[in-house]
Amino acid sequence: MTKTHELICIVCPMGCHLTAEAGPDGVKVRGNSCPRGESYAVQEITAPTRMLTSTVRLVGGAFPVLPVRTSRPVPKEKLFDCMREINAVTAEAPVRAGEVLLFDLAGTGADLVAEAAGEVCGGGQA
Repeated sequence: MTKTHELICIVCPMGCHLTAEAGPDGVKVRGNSCPRGESYAVQEITAPTRMLTSTVRLVGGAFPVLPVRTSRPVPKEKLFDCMREINAVTAEAPVRAGEVLLFDLAGTGADLVAEAAGEVCGGGQA
């Protein structure tokens, strides 16, 4: 049985309207202007991933929270597991941009990384 998915490619500013059909012979993609659109559609249908951005509590900083992100995209089905772990994290200033706050977030292989530094984190110059 073939299942049809309508997607808008987000890889480049073109925003191609894609039609992807998943069937026993794999995924067939139409509407892409470049090979990146085809790769995007196949990944989105077979194993979707997302970059996760959030905030964690910050003690001793100029602000009460610190912006964070994952070091790489994580599987979409693991987003809630990742957020449970992120919500339990508290950072202590000073924190530098790029500093890893949590390794292997929810078993995804992605690390939780601080996005900001300096005054936001209470540490002066980054």
